[in-house]
Amino acid sequence: MNTLTIVLLGLAGGLGAGTRFVVDGLARSRLRTALPVGTIAINVTGSFLLGLVAGAVIVHAAPPELQAIAGTGFLGGYTTFSTASFETVRLIQAGRTGLALLNGIGTAAAAVGAAAAGLAVASLL
Repeated sequence: MNTLTIVLLGLAGGLGAGTRFVVDGLARSRLRTALPVGTIAINVTGSFLLGLVAGAVIVHAAPPELQAIAGTGFLGGYTTFSTASFETVRLIQAGRTGLALLNGIGTAAAAVGAAAAGLAVASLL
C-alpha cells in the first residue's frame, strides 16, 4: 500500500465519521424514540455499501485501493459498532430490555442481511 492510499484512507475515514455525525444528528432531531434509529440506519446502510464495495473488488476486479479507501476508510469511519453496543447497554440500564434486544440482535441481523444484499447487487452489476 502506497503513501497516497494511506493518506486518502485517513481522509476518507474522517469524512465518514463526519457523515455519521450529521446523519445521526438529523435522525435524533427528527425522531423522538428510545431506539437509536440513527445508529441502526448508519450501520445497516454502511453494511450494504461495504457489500457493494467488496463486491466491486471481488467480482469486478476493482482496484483493492477502492476497498481500502472506501471500505476501511469512509465506511469504517461511518459505521459504529461501539456506539451500537453502548446504546444497547444504556437501554438495558434504563430497564428497556425489549428495546435492547431489538437493538442488539435486530441491528446485527439487519446489518448482515444488508451486507449480503450489497454483495449480491454488486455481482449483478
